[in-house]
Amino acid sequence: MEKIEISISGMSCASCAVRIEKALKELPGVRSAAVNFATERATVLYQPELVSISAIEEQIRSAGYDVISQGEDKAIIEDREKIEHEKEMKALRLRLYVSIVLTAIIFAGSMREWVPWIPKFFSDRRLLFLLATPVQFWVGWRFYHGAYAALVHGSSDMNVLVAIGTTAAYLYSVVATFAPGLLKVGATGATHVYYDTSATIITLILVGRYLEAMARGKASEAMRKLLSLSAKTAHVVRGGQEVEIPSEELEVGDIVIVKPGEKIPVDGVIIEGHSSVDESMLTGESIPRDKGVGDEVVGATINKTGTFKFKATKVGRDTVLSQIVKLVEQAQGSKAPIQRLADRVAGIFVPAVVSIAVATFLAWYFFGPAPRLSFALLSFVSVLIIACPCALGLATPTAIMVGTGKGAEFGVLFKGGEHLERAHRINALIFDKTGTLTTGKPEVMDFELVSEGGPMTNEAAPAGGHMGGPAAGRERKVLQLVAAVEKASEHPLAQAVVAKAEAEGLSLPRVTDFEAIPGYGVKATVEGKKVLVGSEKFLEKEGVDARALSARAMEFSQQGKTPVLAAIEGKPAAVVAIADGIKPGSREAVDMLHKMGIEVAMLTGDNRRTAEAIASSLGIDRVLAEVLPQDKALEVRRLQQEGKVVGMVGDGINDAPALAQADVGIAIGTGTDIAMEAADITLMGGDLKGVVTAIELSRRTMSTIKQNLFWAFAYNSAGIPIAAGVLYPFTGILLNPMIAALAMALSSVSVVTNSLRLRGFRRR
Repeated sequence: MEKIEISISGMSCASCAVRIEKALKELPGVRSAAVNFATERATVLYQPELVSISAIEEQIRSAGYDVISQGEDKAIIEDREKIEHEKEMKALRLRLYVSIVLTAIIFAGSMREWVPWIPKFFSDRRLLFLLATPVQFWVGWRFYHGAYAALVHGSSDMNVLVAIGTTAAYLYSVVATFAPGLLKVGATGATHVYYDTSATIITLILVGRYLEAMARGKASEAMRKLLSLSAKTAHVVRGGQEVEIPSEELEVGDIVIVKPGEKIPVDGVIIEGHSSVDESMLTGESIPRDKGVGDEVVGATINKTGTFKFKATKVGRDTVLSQIVKLVEQAQGSKAPIQRLADRVAGIFVPAVVSIAVATFLAWYFFGPAPRLSFALLSFVSVLIIACPCALGLATPTAIMVGTGKGAEFGVLFKGGEHLERAHRINALIFDKTGTLTTGKPEVMDFELVSEGGPMTNEAAPAGGHMGGPAAGRERKVLQLVAAVEKASEHPLAQAVVAKAEAEGLSLPRVTDFEAIPGYGVKATVEGKKVLVGSEKFLEKEGVDARALSARAMEFSQQGKTPVLAAIEGKPAAVVAIADGIKPGSREAVDMLHKMGIEVAMLTGDNRRTAEAIASSLGIDRVLAEVLPQDKALEVRRLQQEGKVVGMVGDGINDAPALAQADVGIAIGTGTDIAMEAADITLMGGDLKGVVTAIELSRRTMSTIKQNLFWAFAYNSAGIPIAAGVLYPFTGILLNPMIAALAMALSSVSVVTNSLRLRGFRRR
């Protein structure tokens, strides 16, 4: 199976999207087809050996719509889409301007009996006919073309409603102009013309469509922002010389020079220099990150201070920015489950409306007041026009477009509209511990000495601070000796001790006679002194009385930290407490989730004592400890069996089964190594408040969609009976078709405008 996205032009309402989907699914080899009215794109999953891309495109054309042919180069496709869109907008503007001018004259002529100062010449029916005809058939040709295509394929859409309604008003007026005797009714035999009705309806619908097109352009603004982020040129080393070339010409392995204030053109690894890089476009986090040799950099991020060189590792479609754009496009082109209701309604709506309009016409014609034909015609046209399902078709996709685009701005990537919808229902959230709630890297949390008299000192060096106080000098010396021994070890805990010493600015002396005893510890000679580092059992095995260290070691262990004991020259010297550090903002994120009414659990393979200590410090509700990787999905399933909608937050790789099992899988990304395929939502940064942003954005988007659908359904439910004249017996007022057209246009624009309010979403 392969997937392709095809840009389509010529759609006018949700019924068009439904018809194209139906036509595509008739092709052998097409597994699924989803057409998004708001983005004007079709996403087709197909088998290449059974159906070709050209056959798919031809099927769309045969359904009555235009295809912007797909090529290999995405930039060319986007340029073509832009050109086609501008061309369509230009043609629409021209017809709209002509229609407005002609309709204004027609309207003025039709109003002469109420506004006497209008010249009599303007009310001449033959002049009105000459002015109304180009509006009906040149300006309104798109409605006839669309209606014909729909009827030929055995379906109907908004074009059918508009074409039938305006043609009825126009033809009635033509007969009243040139053969009025055929329509004489009542004692006076007076006839009326409705050129103003048909022309004004066409003009108002074109105004609404023009405003819709402009609003949809604003809805996809986030995508344009993403596409404009990439650097246009790059300074690259070629033949030993620095040259400037277009970024698209960069190749993997190129050495690129980035100066202060410049955008990084592609992804790569720094090989020389250091700087701070603004990665807010990627992570949504405003604080620049320090970068040095060996660190990865991402295309479209901004170099703030120093100059550096990096080796390009990913270019073109492989860069992180390209992956983000692709993911956002997929999300904007996908359908949320709630949209299926609107699609089903749209599919049967137009035939039902035509039936109601015909019934209304017959009822007024046979049972209405004089002039019956005029009453019947006006009601018939009003029902057809006011019932247009445009608002229904725009209600869901416009909100999803804005919601997913806004998420991308904050480094929250939704794989599809269905995931954006499902996230708002989460009421239980499981966090993987290592690398998610914690940094995933062991750190020295405490370093405490045995005083010369025997018991532990009160002097301790916290994880983020430097050693100080009366015992600082001796602490630094002991740490220097212990770290020197640990540097020769490959154990992760040993590396944490070395990192602590380096952070203190200590130089590590050379060691001799190094020996590692698996499962116990290490020993060596440093500056003539025998140093032991390891467990309490190891020290006792080596003949050291470790009782002065054991009590404090037990306390650290109960706090979820791993104690490492050290002895120098056969005497206990210090205890080092090592733990996986908690990520900044984790506690704040958990508190926010609690306020949102979400239960928070932690999942880890670590021992229960350590897990509960970390959970307690973060305020986590439930601890799932000592869980093997293959059993993580089972723990998710158990929560689901309790009736909970479960979200799983992990690194997207070793948590893949649990992410897949969860109702919503959320992968924590680190910028360049993103497991986008493992989860439904990817957070580009490591800040856990991104989880809160994802759920809040989902809730806001779903609220907007429900508002849109409510007003769209309410509008049609109330509008059709009013247009049919149910209020006439009580008020004596019949809805003018021109008012119906204005209401229809405003309903569509109001739905899009309501969706655009999501652009004001701000994360906490």
